[in-house]
Amino acid sequence: MEYINLVFEEVYKILFLLIPVLVSVAMIVWLDRRVWAFVQKRQGPNVVGPFGLLQSLADALKYIFKEIIIPASSNKVIFILAPIITMTLALIAWAVIPFGEGQVLANINVGILYIFAVSSLGVYGIIMGGWASNSKYPFLGSIRSAAQMVSYEVSIGIIIINVLLCVGSLNLSDIVLAQQNIWFIIPLFPMFVIFFISALAETNRPPFDLPEAEAELVAGYQTEYSGMMYAMFWLGEYANILLMCALGSILFLGGWLSPIDLYPFNLIPGVIWLILKILLLFVLFALVKAVVPRYRYDQLMRLGWKIFLPLSLTYVVLTASYLFYFNLLPTI
Repeated sequence: MEYINLVFEEVYKILFLLIPVLVSVAMIVWLDRRVWAFVQKRQGPNVVGPFGLLQSLADALKYIFKEIIIPASSNKVIFILAPIITMTLALIAWAVIPFGEGQVLANINVGILYIFAVSSLGVYGIIMGGWASNSKYPFLGSIRSAAQMVSYEVSIGIIIINVLLCVGSLNLSDIVLAQQNIWFIIPLFPMFVIFFISALAETNRPPFDLPEAEAELVAGYQTEYSGMMYAMFWLGEYANILLMCALGSILFLGGWLSPIDLYPFNLIPGVIWLILKILLLFVLFALVKAVVPRYRYDQLMRLGWKIFLPLSLTYVVLTASYLFYFNLLPTI
């Protein structure tokens, strides 16, 4: 009986995390569209529900009732598994995100490595979807996506090393608590900028949405998908975007910490501050899509390997040298 109660308790914790994440994905799609409309002087979603807030729900219902078409020449098992893997990996990464002190589903000591490993596996869903479609355009889109994600994961990994040098721990809660005196965005501002741009490329957001560039590849690896299978890719993509915003908030913006440690700001729950910081980064994501033209693929690769990689490596050396010279290296 005790074992059953323990299982139910863990299931409750998982649902308590996943349901808000899924609802948030629907809401940020609405916010995404509203930001684009604001920049381009349009109305955006404003018909379905107050201020168009139910537009995402209407889209979800449309996907649920649309027919799922599986190409006759595709590898049907892998074709079906691809969106499931993409969405699952995007959701399980949230298990180690701390929303406050002690408010985390799995407070493991290697949380940052867990997120890095899970996000690295996300490319398999995209490759499987493109290959299993047995069509040239989806396959080419998935190959471009794989090269893009691998290229910018290298930069993100090296950027994270700068933060780990300052903290001396791989635990995400420890990283937040280490910023009580100063947020890492101040000493590591160049790394924050590179992290933000690399996150755009990692999540296939404009101006780096080359795997699904409509002019060249129709809809990339998603071309042959329809109905809920397409929606699973869509959910996984936006869940990954939110995850990158949460990771950026934790690494550079103090996570759940208040920006002003004075009354009444210090009375606001930490989870509210984290949500506000995630929304701030997401609005920046949306603004970039609205104002920046798409890169060419050769420009994308050059930016990742010839500019970001040397810069991030150089900054690791500078950070380590500074901490060592002033005897500020954390003790593990």
